[in-house]
Amino acid sequence: MERNLNERTAEAAPTDRATGREWAGLALLVLPMLMLSTDLTVLFFALPTLSADLNPTAPQTLWIVHVYGFLIAGFLVTMGRLGDRFGPRRLLLTGSVIFTALSAVAAFSVSAEMLIAVRALMGIAGATLMPSLFSLLRVMFRDDGQRRLAIAIMFSAFSVGGAVGPLLGGALLEFFWWGSVFLVNVPPMLLFLLVGARLLPERSERTRTGIDGASVALSVVGMLAVVYGLQELAAGQQAGTGSAWTNLAVVAGGLAVLAAFVRRQRRLPDPLFDLALLANRRMAVSLATLLIVGVGVVGTFYLFTQHLQWVAGLSPLEAGLWTLPFVAVNIAGAMLAPTLAARMPATTIILGGLVIAALGAVLVAAGTGAGAPLVAAISVIGFGHGVAIALVSDSIISSAPPEQTGSAAAAQEVGGELGTALGVAAGGAIGTLVYRVSLPGAMPPEVPETAVESAGSSVHEGIATAERFAAHSPAFLDAVHDAVARGLQAYAGVSSILVTGAAALVAVALVLRRPRSPQDR
Repeated sequence: MERNLNERTAEAAPTDRATGREWAGLALLVLPMLMLSTDLTVLFFALPTLSADLNPTAPQTLWIVHVYGFLIAGFLVTMGRLGDRFGPRRLLLTGSVIFTALSAVAAFSVSAEMLIAVRALMGIAGATLMPSLFSLLRVMFRDDGQRRLAIAIMFSAFSVGGAVGPLLGGALLEFFWWGSVFLVNVPPMLLFLLVGARLLPERSERTRTGIDGASVALSVVGMLAVVYGLQELAAGQQAGTGSAWTNLAVVAGGLAVLAAFVRRQRRLPDPLFDLALLANRRMAVSLATLLIVGVGVVGTFYLFTQHLQWVAGLSPLEAGLWTLPFVAVNIAGAMLAPTLAARMPATTIILGGLVIAALGAVLVAAGTGAGAPLVAAISVIGFGHGVAIALVSDSIISSAPPEQTGSAAAAQEVGGELGTALGVAAGGAIGTLVYRVSLPGAMPPEVPETAVESAGSSVHEGIATAERFAAHSPAFLDAVHDAVARGLQAYAGVSSILVTGAAALVAVALVLRRPRSPQDR
């Protein structure tokens, strides 16, 4: 009897293995992921040309860049639920049609107001893509090892898109007008739409209940307020402008709205987001890990990019090139993780990746210097982060019931968005605070008190003031550079504590506890 059972299992197992059709579908899914992530950063080098044409005000310029990401974050929960209700394939194709059309409209915007509005709509359309993409991976790759590899590939595609966005924008502007950074989305998305309708499967499992409009409003307003407030807090700390208390109040208001959203979900028989998903220990720990590690790693990487420009004196393009080693090893770690997970428990690999990332943060905090040593230390963080987060993502997606995979994917992206926003805000605030505290004691005696006060208002003003005094006091600029470096080192120390805490959480809750099922391994 045991032999017959083993034979039936061996015969059934190959049905879970993906075929060439699924791998071709994965290659196709990479296209919208690249477009989605590229659009987050593609405008960085296009802004001067765009501004000369549309003449936006300073606030309008910020909204042109960031409203896209704001709306993606705000609508993730809603779009994840819509995918569970109507099917991720249908939502993905519908969102892609709208995203493609809006990209073409954005390219020919005639005013700043029009471009902001179109970018906002692109953000809403973009929010349909990521939860649907990850939900389809659960359908297409039922084998654990293949699904982990597919998720690692998608994770890598997002990293590549974000990294090459500024470089792509700069290259396009060498030959075309600013609208080309939007128009470049159209051909690959048209290919995706033409082939995707035939190649991609649809998920049969559905959540048949309706959508609660009040919950949608609460989730959107809450997320927008939190992400906007955190970003403005970071920008204000960096530039030395605006009131930190005002932005903190916006964040607090957003958190209050999100708390009201949670209370409403608990009362509704058919919630927009089923909080019972968080009762799954593996999902809850994975989401907490994603958030905590995001705060630590993103904040450190953000200050590293500022360090390259303010201390090393690199141009934005040169600084972007020096971040590529981090991106490369981050992708290498993500691609290596599924192979390692085939040989030992995935939770053990996650723990190992977090330990490596924490070690990299310690190296940065210890003061590895500038140039290649600093890039190498940051890259250690990137490698460990890639190893851990690729499997954390798989843990979140595979923990949910099939009919709620879209909601699980949305929760994953919300955690990632909040981790990014908190990381940038915390990195900016702590880095600036350390800069301001350490600067006065390092000032050479010949620098006037008024110049010291001016330099202490913000890092940007400090660099500008020190450069004006360069001929009179070269040590002034050195003092500013040292203070900026101390800010990076201080936050790297915070990052090491955060990532170590996440590693301890994984170790206690997932590695040391006996798994309830093979999926918990």
